[in-house]
Amino acid sequence: MKARSKNTIANLATVLALNTALCSAALAEDIKIGMVVTLSGPPAALGQQIVDGFQLALDQNGGKLGGETVSLIVEDDELKPDVALLKAKSLVERDEVDFVVGTVFSNTLQAIFKPVIQSDTFLISPNAGPSTFAGKNCNPNFFVTSYQNNQNAEVSGLIANEMGFENVVIVVPNYQAGRDNVAGYKQTFKGTVVDEVFTPLGHQDFSSELAKISTSDADALFTFMPGGMGVRLVKQFEASGLDESIKFTSVFTTDETTLPGQQDAAVGFLSAGSWAPDMKTEANLAFVSAFEETYGYVPGSFAAQSYDTANLIASALEKTGGDMGDKDAMRAALEAADFNSVRGSFSFSNNHYPVQDFHLLEVAKREDGKFWTTAKKTIVTDYADSFHSECKM
Repeated sequence: MKARSKNTIANLATVLALNTALCSAALAEDIKIGMVVTLSGPPAALGQQIVDGFQLALDQNGGKLGGETVSLIVEDDELKPDVALLKAKSLVERDEVDFVVGTVFSNTLQAIFKPVIQSDTFLISPNAGPSTFAGKNCNPNFFVTSYQNNQNAEVSGLIANEMGFENVVIVVPNYQAGRDNVAGYKQTFKGTVVDEVFTPLGHQDFSSELAKISTSDADALFTFMPGGMGVRLVKQFEASGLDESIKFTSVFTTDETTLPGQQDAAVGFLSAGSWAPDMKTEANLAFVSAFEETYGYVPGSFAAQSYDTANLIASALEKTGGDMGDKDAMRAALEAADFNSVRGSFSFSNNHYPVQDFHLLEVAKREDGKFWTTAKKTIVTDYADSFHSECKM
């Protein structure tokens, strides 16, 4: 009987040890983050900046965020909503990720929004900020670390007023972000929009659009043409000679993703944004220095916003001890935005879109021959988007 009791106790001890080991293994499991960005075609530079910005934060912390080991899975959506949808579904269903970070473009974000949110996974956009999810369709598990699309255009309208522009032509691609930018600009601009021109997404030949501008009696152009579209537009605008009589203003058209292709053709062009690489905050100076040293090129807002996204997640993981089982606690930790943003002032509005400062930016050539945007003047501070009052969170 004594021998049997000893065996029973030994077996129980083994089972308990095994269960303890399994629990420890479960607790030690990596935090999984899936990233869906565009890494194909002319806009690939935008997606690569997002990957690089996030990876830099990971590397600086030994592959961890908030003390938790992170497994990062990167997927290319090819700028195709159907591909983005398949990649997002795979991330939440097969890989069972804890966070989905994406996307670059608003049309791909709209494609992945429903399946990610319905899986009760946190979705954090490091760039796309469509109006469709900022108001009545806001969601507790959706966060944006960049801006609401209309905001930069609204600030551009304020800049146009300050500069005394009276007649403006708007040229944007025909998709959600383009339409948001038109609405935003018209909301604040006090002059006359003499024409609104919508191009296909991925447009490359702007000869007909430039011909319209040349006969429009406009004193300024406002455009949103990210990636390769922006490179083509700026170079064709300069070649047309319109830069001598019409002021070029934009958002995400002359930035660090497009300037390597535009170079001198863009110097002096104006834009609006919430960040520039020459901003003198301690966090930003350290970020830009580390980024250039690591990757060899000047970071743009895409990289900066992604770096902030990684540090936002890090702050939430640290607050919660990496417990992904308590969604309410994790959501509250994300809402707190308790991290040192490269942009300086940063918080979330009730709709989980940022409240931040916006500035007048100007393209400049550095002494080392590289091109970047410089922050010339702060236009608005602690600026919340126009849709947050419609959000019931």
